[in-house]
Amino acid sequence: MKLLSRLLARAANWTSVLAGLAVVAMMLQVTLDVTLRYLIGKPLMGTLTMVSFYYMVIVAFVPLALAEQRDAHISVDFVTEALPVRLKYHLAGLMLVPAALVGGILTWRTFEAAMRAFRMGAAETSGFSRIPVWPAYFALPLGAGLMTLIIMLRFAAYATNQQVESPEK
Repeated sequence: MKLLSRLLARAANWTSVLAGLAVVAMMLQVTLDVTLRYLIGKPLMGTLTMVSFYYMVIVAFVPLALAEQRDAHISVDFVTEALPVRLKYHLAGLMLVPAALVGGILTWRTFEAAMRAFRMGAAETSGFSRIPVWPAYFALPLGAGLMTLIIMLRFAAYATNQQVESPEK
């Protein structure tokens, strides 16, 4: 389980690096687009398409796994706050099952959508050129799938009363 934990932690870290690179690329492209628009009156073609279909999707969905790895997803504890510690522990462990099911369904459905977009060669027209957007569809199943694997690992650790290795190690 330790090896799998390390592999998933590394994958989550690499996907967050990919998301960080997307933020930098988005910043550079938008800055160049605005600069060219105001200096020479010609914006950079495809900026809106790249930002909305690539960068934003990558930034929003690919790092889902890192948030799960760090247990950083939003949670509301006011109902369970008064429960005994041991009951909260078991409730949190058992709630990993529906979380994994939802994550698995999200992964499956978004992968199907990505394959449909791939098969039809989904593209957006920008000016006089067509920009293929189907590759960006795979960001959703990548982020959701890796997140689901981490949830499943956390449940396996709970069920076997083991610790999942911290991502910092």
